[in-house]
Amino acid sequence: MLNCFVNLYCFSKLLIMSKTNEQYDDVVNECSSIFKKKTIDYGTAWRILRPSSLTDQLYIKAQRIRTIQEKKTQKVADSTRDEFIGIINYSAMALIQLELGFADEADINAEKAIELYQNQLVISKKLMQEKNHDYGEAWRNMRISSMTDLILQKLLRIKSIENNEGATLISEGLDANYLDIINYAVFVLILMNEIAL
Repeated sequence: MLNCFVNLYCFSKLLIMSKTNEQYDDVVNECSSIFKKKTIDYGTAWRILRPSSLTDQLYIKAQRIRTIQEKKTQKVADSTRDEFIGIINYSAMALIQLELGFADEADINAEKAIELYQNQLVISKKLMQEKNHDYGEAWRNMRISSMTDLILQKLLRIKSIENNEGATLISEGLDANYLDIINYAVFVLILMNEIAL
C-alpha cells in the first residue's frame, strides 16, 4: 500500500515537472520572439553596454514593477508583464556581456546574438530544473510581489559585487544572480499566464 502511495506521489511530481518544463518553454519562446524582433529593429547596439549599465536598466524595470504593485495603478501604458519579459531579455544580454565583454560598437550580427541569447536561456532552464528538484517547485506558492522583491534583492547584490569590481568572498558570482533573475521572471510569467486562463 505504501509503495502505491509513493509511486503515485512520484508520478504526480513528474507530471508537475513536465508541465513546468512546457510552461517554461512557452514563456521563453515568447521572450525569444521579442528579442529576435528587437534585434532586427535595433541591431546589437546593446553590445556597447557595460554589464553595470544593464544592471541599472534591470533595476529600473524591477523598481517600476514594485511601484505599480504598491500603488495599484500606473500612468505609462507598458504592462508589468512586458517589464518581466524585458527583465528576462536584459538579464540574458547581461550574461552575454559577461561572457564576451562589452564592445565599442555593435560587433556581432543578429544571428549570432540570437544564438548567444538562446544558449543563456538553455543554461537558465537547466538551473531551474535542478533547483525545482531540490525545492519541490516551492515558487508555485509564492506571491508575484515576493518574486519582484527577490529580483530587486538579486540586483542589489549584483550592484554590490560590481562596486567591488567582481570580487566576492563567499557569495555566488554575477552570472548566478542573473540566472536566478531570469528564472524568477519566468516563474512570474507562468503564474500570470495561469491566472489569465
